[in-house]
Amino acid sequence: MDIKANLHQVIKSFVNPNCQLVAVSKTKPTTALQAAYAAGIRDFGENKVQEIQAKQPEMPSDTHWHMIGHLQSNKIKYIAPFIHLIHGVDSFKLLIEIDKQGKKINRSIPVLLQIHIATEESKFGFDREELEGMLCSPEFEKLTHVQVQGLMGMATFTDNQNQIRTEFQGLKQLFDELKSRSLPSFLSMKELSMGMSGDYQIAQEEGSTMVRIGSSIFGARNYPTS
Repeated sequence: MDIKANLHQVIKSFVNPNCQLVAVSKTKPTTALQAAYAAGIRDFGENKVQEIQAKQPEMPSDTHWHMIGHLQSNKIKYIAPFIHLIHGVDSFKLLIEIDKQGKKINRSIPVLLQIHIATEESKFGFDREELEGMLCSPEFEKLTHVQVQGLMGMATFTDNQNQIRTEFQGLKQLFDELKSRSLPSFLSMKELSMGMSGDYQIAQEEGSTMVRIGSSIFGARNYPTS
């Protein structure tokens, strides 16, 4: 597989050339990440803390690690010192724990708030009511070691492009609404992470600033044999 050629094709297909590409490298061997790094990629997305821990020492120090999977509170401490961005903050409880771990090492940890936009119940994320409740709570304003940089959302896994577009439009509308509001200093609407291999062009058309692409770069996901 020619990872460099795949990357070229992906970037060439971007609707918005300024959109940040996160290469989703979960389940892939470090050699594949090194090939992508050699081709110019610096941002890699993983969905398991143990995979990031295993790969991080084998990659150059300027590699940016993105935690894109569901994050368990007891695993935060393992990636807190170096994680570039946590995409999937889907509860206030998790955000408080990230803040707590950041405080221990005196680092403000960058995160995105995951919003539930899909019809599938299996997807994680805040709904509108939960988000507003958190933003209005006194406890939220007391956070000191998180840096909320924007929102993330995953559209429904469907062939219905109109549905995907509508879901992305709803997330962009929320993003713009929050951007216009007076927010705490640690919260900014800088990044809107939406779009993966199957729908990133639609996401870019609807305002995504960051897309997460794996199979189009690295091929099909590798699954453990045991």
